[in-house]
Amino acid sequence: MVEFFPELRLGWLNGWLLLGLLVVVDGVAFLALPKRSVARLFDRSGWRRSQIVSTVIGKLLGAVVVLIIVFTPLRLGSTPFSVGATFVGVGLVVLTKALLDFANTAPDRPVTRGAYRVTRHPQNLASSLVILGCTIAIGSWLALILFVVARVFLHANLVAEEEVCLREYGDAYRAYMKQVPRYIAPSNWGTRF
Repeated sequence: MVEFFPELRLGWLNGWLLLGLLVVVDGVAFLALPKRSVARLFDRSGWRRSQIVSTVIGKLLGAVVVLIIVFTPLRLGSTPFSVGATFVGVGLVVLTKALLDFANTAPDRPVTRGAYRVTRHPQNLASSLVILGCTIAIGSWLALILFVVARVFLHANLVAEEEVCLREYGDAYRAYMKQVPRYIAPSNWGTRF
């Protein structure tokens, strides 16, 4: 059963269990990755003010989604739980692969292999799949709607990252942008998406 606003309460079998898997994968990756790779993941230099503001709004909305997930009981054995858990599993596999691809690319070159051949932002896509899966698994329309709105605001984050990569890698990144979509879409959609 899916509800607009689920009952929120503390519990051991809440959505935090699935969300915790994302925290573990990210935490292990950040500890295992070279410090230069981690620093590259969080570099916000060169962003415009509007991109920063939009990203902050998206992250605040995302924090509300996380709170809903953390305090909503899972409906183990239900169809929404099974579908959501599948999204979480796929997202975690893609995230792990994307982080390894990122770490194994020299800092003076754009990351263009592995998961980065499918989308220019596989880490973002993978994390979004995990959080989307969590919203489905807890059966909350409110969390799902807030997640989608947060992703709209966080689009500015992706554009900002691409602008930084264009300045840093020039023609190599421009050629990459022509070959690989921002999101998963047919390649002839170009850089519009």
